[in-house]
Amino acid sequence: MVGMELHLEKESSLIEAILFLENEPLTDKSLSVISQLSVEVVQQCLELLKDKYKTDNSGIELAQITGGWVLVPKKELWEVLKERYGNKNDGRLSRSAIETLSIIAYSQPITRAEVESIRGVSADNMIRLLLERNLIKEVGKKDVPGKPVQYGTTKDFLKFFRLNSISDLPKLGEEENERFELAR
Repeated sequence: MVGMELHLEKESSLIEAILFLENEPLTDKSLSVISQLSVEVVQQCLELLKDKYKTDNSGIELAQITGGWVLVPKKELWEVLKERYGNKNDGRLSRSAIETLSIIAYSQPITRAEVESIRGVSADNMIRLLLERNLIKEVGKKDVPGKPVQYGTTKDFLKFFRLNSISDLPKLGEEENERFELAR
């Protein structure tokens, strides 16, 4: 196995360069197509890169976001970096926008009326803002009279919060869970 790892230094460098140049998360298959390496070799290279970035002298890490791989600053460095490098417009959401977004994220699919029932105030402006920022989208219509639109989160939501999937959201406490259930 040691010989195999030494063998993959050039391949790992290639995968690293591709990840550096791309700004969208790439799946194992996409990396395979771009690098012209087999999916198995790409996966071995990704493991080598993960190990390489685990050391304290590396400021980046390999993260899986929306099902693809991307190079990102280590979480502990992001506090220092986000003011300059975070997208300032997208990075600032009001408390009400965050509250509305979290209700949608944890309760999706959910209608505007259900969001308002949980929040206790109108959600029109917040839903409009979140739609404009592409953090939520229409995911269907509820099968009740009037067929209200149901909302859910987008891939941009996952990228914004650096999540691989919606199941990576922090778990809710019992009190929050009950609050979200009562409204439905």
